[in-house]
Amino acid sequence: MARKNYSEEFRRQAVDLYESTPGATVRGIAEDLGIVRGTLQDWLDTYGTGKKTAPDGTRTSSPLRSTTARSSGVPASATAPADETPEQKIARLEAENAALRAETTKLATEREILQKAAKYFAGETRW
Repeated sequence: MARKNYSEEFRRQAVDLYESTPGATVRGIAEDLGIVRGTLQDWLDTYGTGKKTAPDGTRTSSPLRSTTARSSGVPASATAPADETPEQKIARLEAENAALRAETTKLATEREILQKAAKYFAGETRW
C-alpha cells in the first residue's frame, strides 16, 4: 500500500476539526477524513493544543493521553492538572461523562444498523 503524504495545512485542519467538533472522537474524525487513527493521533500530538470542545460546547482539556502518559502507561485521567479546582474537576468529569454517553449511543445505533443489515443479507442468500 502506498504511503500518502498530506499537506501541513490538511494536518492542521484535521486537528482543528477534532478539537472544535463537540463530542468528536479520534476514530470518527479519522473515518470521516479517510485516514488512519494512528496518523490523526500523531498529528494531534504534534499540532494539537490539548484542548477539546465537549459535547455541551465548552472547551476542556482533551481526554487523549499525552506522549509522556502514553509511553509511561499512565491512564489519561491520572494526568489531570495538579492545580485543578473541584469545580474544574467536576466540569471536566461531566464533559468526559457526556462524551462517553454520546459514544455509547453512537455505538449502540451502529450496532443496531449492523444487526438489521446482517438479518437482511442473511435472508437474501437463498441459493
